[in-house]
Amino acid sequence: MARSTLNLWVGIFVLLGFFSFLMLGFKVGNLSAGGSSSTYTVIAHFDNIGQLKERAPVRSAGVLVGRVKSVSFDPVHYNAEVQMAIDSKYHFPKDTSASVLTSGILGEQYIGLDAGGDDKMLKDGDEIKLVQGAVVLERLIGQFLFNKAQDGGADKGVQK
Repeated sequence: MARSTLNLWVGIFVLLGFFSFLMLGFKVGNLSAGGSSSTYTVIAHFDNIGQLKERAPVRSAGVLVGRVKSVSFDPVHYNAEVQMAIDSKYHFPKDTSASVLTSGILGEQYIGLDAGGDDKMLKDGDEIKLVQGAVVLERLIGQFLFNKAQDGGADKGVQK
C-alpha cells in the first residue's frame, strides 16, 4: 500500500512539473493559454524593422497595449508593412507615432507608440503615418568610423 501511495505522489509531482514547463514555454514564447481579448488592427510602414518578429510587444509608455500581428514586405512601396493588434481598451489619436525600439542594448525589438493630440482616434484598419524605423547599430558604427577617417584625413592636410 505504501508503494502505491509513493507512486501516486511521484505521478502528481511529474504532472505538476510538466504543466510548469508548459506554462513557462507559453510565457517565453509570448503566447497566452487563456482566451484573447478583443483587438483592433492598425498598420504602419517602416523602412527598416531590424529583427522585429510577429508576436513582438507593442508598448506605449512602457505598458503592453498590443502585439505585432504580422510582418510582410510591401512590393508597392518597397518597405515593411507591420500590422499590430491593439487591445480595444486602449485608444490612440490618429496622429500617434510608431517606432521600432530595442529593450536594452541586445534585447528584443518592439513597437513603441507615442500618442499625439488629435481628437479623432485610430480605428480598425487605420494606418499610422508617423513612423521611425529601427536603428541599425552596424550602420551607426560604420558612419562613425567613416566620419572619423574623413576628419583624420582633413586634419593631416591642414597641419604642417
